[in-house]
Amino acid sequence: MPNDTTRHTVGNTISSGGERPVNFNPIAVTTPTAGTFDDTDVGSATPTTAPTATTAPTAPPASGDDLGFGRVVAQRSRGRLFNRDGTSTSSKYGLRAQRTERLYLAALQAPWAVFVLWVFGGVLLLNGLFALAYAALPAGALVGSEVLGMADPFLRAFVFSTGIFTTTGTGPIHAVGITANWVVVIESLAGPLVLVLAGGLLLARLIRPRAQLRFSESAVVGPYDGGRGLMFRFVNELPSQLTDVRADVSLSLYEMLDGKRERNFHQLALERSQVAVFPLHWTVVHPITADSPLHGFTPQQLRESEAELLILITAHEETFSTHVSVRASYYWDDITWDAKFADIFAQSAGESIAIDVERLDRLDRLPEGTTSVPAPAELTKKG
Repeated sequence: MPNDTTRHTVGNTISSGGERPVNFNPIAVTTPTAGTFDDTDVGSATPTTAPTATTAPTAPPASGDDLGFGRVVAQRSRGRLFNRDGTSTSSKYGLRAQRTERLYLAALQAPWAVFVLWVFGGVLLLNGLFALAYAALPAGALVGSEVLGMADPFLRAFVFSTGIFTTTGTGPIHAVGITANWVVVIESLAGPLVLVLAGGLLLARLIRPRAQLRFSESAVVGPYDGGRGLMFRFVNELPSQLTDVRADVSLSLYEMLDGKRERNFHQLALERSQVAVFPLHWTVVHPITADSPLHGFTPQQLRESEAELLILITAHEETFSTHVSVRASYYWDDITWDAKFADIFAQSAGESIAIDVERLDRLDRLPEGTTSVPAPAELTKKG
């Protein structure tokens, strides 16, 4: 199992990347002249020469490292492409409000405490509204409520409303009059519908496969293998097991290309491509060598290039036996220099190994210039 002490950490790339953009050159197309005649003088049978060459349109360069953003999006967008939690910073206009869809997604992604609070709060609010409707009816609309021993008419109406809403029954209380019974009919239809929707959301939350990964607060440029390495680490916060875990890490930064400052993407080579099991934590390392897009970089250059680390973690979730994925992002100011990750391993009761997740973000500071100054090895390409 890799550990932080030996700096023998593991990483992964889903896509091999590294393919250079393909340039499409104009193609000369020659039309044969034999057998081509001028329609204005058929009798002379004088061959007419067609245009000897036509220029095909030039296609824009294509890149396999832009993660699908495309050239237009990459160049027109400003700032970071992903938020810290991996959600996209882009927006789509021209669509309807999609409030129902957004509410559904929010209900699925909300913490359990928040979800339960909203469900109970919504049910109580609806019951309160119906109780106000019953309390506003003339005296005698609810018969038998005196047996509850409650003097407050709103509380008696609320108890009656809860019995109708949840279909558990109202005991000796019953509605009298057309208006009161219409309110009962409406509530008896709305109540089960709301409860079914709440139950559906609860079931969707229970059976939805997901991975809850906690990433280190910052990425680090630390010492690695006699040089420097860009690294981050994460841990699975859920008790479920993840296997065949892969990491796809790309670097977005502005570079001068043909005299223009343009955003470019680089697929980062990692120390290891994948891990079969993931019981503890994982430190992903990109060795900064002479072939790295970060070779020779300093903190100032990283800031000027507006660098962003784009991360995609994919894995097989064993509980539901399905594929899950998690995105994350580190902007240039989320990357720490002259530091290394602190030891995360802890003492366990038995002989088994353990980690302290609270140490995930801890760093050990190093003397200034340890990693903020390029290592000599990365400035010389190997022959």
